[in-house]
Amino acid sequence: MTELYKWNRSTLADCMPELVATARGDLKASLAVINVKLVNVISGEILPGMSIAVQGSRIAYVGKDISHTIDENTVVVDAQGKYAAPGLLDGHCHIESTQLTVTEFAKAVLPLGTTGGFFDAHEISNVMGLKGLRFMLDEARTTPLAAYMQAPSCVPSTHPDIETTGAFIGPEEVAEALSWGPDMIGLGEVMNFPGVVYGDDKMIREIQETLRAGKYADGHFTWKSDDWRLPVYAASGISGDHECVTKEDVIERIRLGMYAKMRQGSAWHDVAETIKAHTEDGIDTRRMMLVTDDRSSESLLREGHINFVVRHAISQGVKPVTAFQMATINTAERFGVSRDIGSITPGSCADIILLDGNLADVDVVMTIAAGQVVAENGQMKMTWDGYRIPEEAFETVHIGRQLTEEDFNIVAPIAEGMVSATAIEVIENHVDTRERKVQVKVEDDHVNLENSDDLCKMAVFERHGLNGGQSIGILMGIGLQVPAAIAMTVAHDSHNLTVIGNDDVLMAKAGNLAAEMQGGVVMVTEGETTLFPLPVGGLMSPEPFETVAHQSEAISQALLRAGCSLNNVFMTLSLLSLVVIPEVRLSDKGLVRISADGIEIIPLFDAVGVNE
Repeated sequence: MTELYKWNRSTLADCMPELVATARGDLKASLAVINVKLVNVISGEILPGMSIAVQGSRIAYVGKDISHTIDENTVVVDAQGKYAAPGLLDGHCHIESTQLTVTEFAKAVLPLGTTGGFFDAHEISNVMGLKGLRFMLDEARTTPLAAYMQAPSCVPSTHPDIETTGAFIGPEEVAEALSWGPDMIGLGEVMNFPGVVYGDDKMIREIQETLRAGKYADGHFTWKSDDWRLPVYAASGISGDHECVTKEDVIERIRLGMYAKMRQGSAWHDVAETIKAHTEDGIDTRRMMLVTDDRSSESLLREGHINFVVRHAISQGVKPVTAFQMATINTAERFGVSRDIGSITPGSCADIILLDGNLADVDVVMTIAAGQVVAENGQMKMTWDGYRIPEEAFETVHIGRQLTEEDFNIVAPIAEGMVSATAIEVIENHVDTRERKVQVKVEDDHVNLENSDDLCKMAVFERHGLNGGQSIGILMGIGLQVPAAIAMTVAHDSHNLTVIGNDDVLMAKAGNLAAEMQGGVVMVTEGETTLFPLPVGGLMSPEPFETVAHQSEAISQALLRAGCSLNNVFMTLSLLSLVVIPEVRLSDKGLVRISADGIEIIPLFDAVGVNE
């Protein structure tokens, strides 16, 4: 049976007198956790036989004997020698990528030991602007999480000439968002890194507004780590970056004073390589962080959240206490909130997890958030008053017409024969793509991909009701073995309607179904239709966590039955329109190349075709 959660994350200044009184025993603790092996992430030690006294939402006393803080009204948790560690923190996460609302996300991750995080809500902001960010922040404030939000830096991710988004956020909007409270922690990942390096006024002013507010700017730099422009980027004040895929990426960022965020999402598996900066090169870990970035609901259900990432880092040779530091105190220090979260020390928020077995197993059996037991043995023990999502969030898909199979014709520059075209090649478990030249058959002025080796079509339709733009390209590496199509309104970061398939009729059907249900994912074959409704901004479902996870898994299974065996394929496909990650993507404006020279729209076909 769950209880109604009532809490108040009081500031240290407000509750300090009560903490001191509790520490000396004059006021008795509201909660005591006794007989623990304390994971001290400050000193890097495991301290046996320790206990923790809590007053309200914060820790009052940590020591061998806390009996002077306990009376008959104190709730006592006897850990019986289990490990006690600080609640885990995700240093870079897009909640929308889980397809869950903030409420359901909290219910999913709290039993896994996540008690807080730093969330960049630029997905919903690309759809709804500041209104979307505000409702995410307001909802987060109703949960037990220590949830810090970031003002989106790149809405759009680059420039309106490259893609169409549902909103625009500039320096004035960033300044407004950062004024909403201390839980607006800084500026979200600055994906327009060429704009920063070459002095784009919008990007420079957004960072200035962040620095003037005394807050933190996050990065997204995908040029190579030895590029001379990385120090230029760091000079802007951007002090953390999650686009690290090699150990050299980590080393160079740390040498420049940045925090290197090592990512293990659902479809991007970067920890094994990036952690070598420590395990092979011996780089100090103080500025290394473990993050998820994008993690699907089915991954949360099947594998976990930050607990999974910490366990994975340990399996790569990191000492357990060091791995916990990368997901607790390092993260808190990066964002300047280590006085509140990230450690089990007097004065800190009482965000504590108990772990059974070996510490390396990261087996979370109890989660305490802001001084109350919220989850035990994988189940939520408390609930809270629900948040009412604004009605306008359910009305964001505006295609304006029915799609037809003609929308998926690719008009060629020649009438008949073979022509050279640029294809987007998908790379399993990586965010980047490869630009490939392919020879495709042309009949009656149109490309015919029938019997083509592993090629299919990808189309993007502007869905915000602004200009009706659309484009079409060629995709490689999906592996469809039967006539099939998948349509989705989850398409980072502009989240236009994206349709991928090898059958024009099925592509039109899938696209229309996705629009009719106001967003989501639709997988269609000749004998099967699988729906995953995501009506909140076309990105999230209001359904319970388990329901969403099973619906997400149903899409994965439908793709597998159609021949697509890529790991977490839906999440991989959802990034194929993200025009800030190399090498080539497709937006509603056309085919986009991302290179060391910048970002540009390129033609689908080579200037000269090869007729045969």
